[in-house]
Amino acid sequence: MRWELVSPLLLLAAWQLLAMVFPGRLFPTPIDVAIELWRDTVEGKLLSDMGKTLWRAAVAFVIAMSLGTAIGIAFGRNRIADRLFSTWVIVGLNLPAVVIAIVLYIWLGLTEFALIIAVIVNKVPLVITTIREGVRSFSPEYDELGRAFRMPFGRRLKLIFVPQLTPYMLAAARTGLALIWKIVLVFEVLGSDGGVGFRINTLFQFFDMKGILAYTTAFILVVLVFEYWVMRPLEHYVLRWRTDRA
Repeated sequence: MRWELVSPLLLLAAWQLLAMVFPGRLFPTPIDVAIELWRDTVEGKLLSDMGKTLWRAAVAFVIAMSLGTAIGIAFGRNRIADRLFSTWVIVGLNLPAVVIAIVLYIWLGLTEFALIIAVIVNKVPLVITTIREGVRSFSPEYDELGRAFRMPFGRRLKLIFVPQLTPYMLAAARTGLALIWKIVLVFEVLGSDGGVGFRINTLFQFFDMKGILAYTTAFILVVLVFEYWVMRPLEHYVLRWRTDRA
């Protein structure tokens, strides 16, 4: 048995025991939640809600990673720009996400555009910080070696800069995804016309624990599938040169 499966199985066992000790609709069993999950998938709006949430997260992730990477590289290579705007990065890292969402909702209305912009604003400072530190960690010897051999810029970028920056980009992507999943749900609770967060907020108003746990379970399953079927294979593929060299 793979060790990754042990912890979820233990969690399900503990969940079942607690549900037997504290019966009632406020603590449904895993089986009840699984039945509700199936019902919401087949007869309810779970698929459409999940689609809206994933679309918002994907758009915000791509834009935030692109902007954050470009700005992080610029800050890492240019100390004047870094010193000039570092305070804004610190403010962005520590400004509460709820405040940003509320302000943008007031300015732009309860729209899809406002939600995505709010997620991007919360995500970009984290990417900037991670990429900037990656650029600062570059070994100057490799850069000097490339210049000594008169490598074209494209070749230096491929053989010297990208391999050193790739681990930091993967770290920014993984931590950013973990942040974006949660932020999108919170912003959907505050105001949206659908999505997992919107539906959970609706279920909360009716104290529907089975529905809340069903949606939460579905979202966790999507996150785990993305982690094990997308992020980890991508990481192994991109960093395969480390294994080959070893």
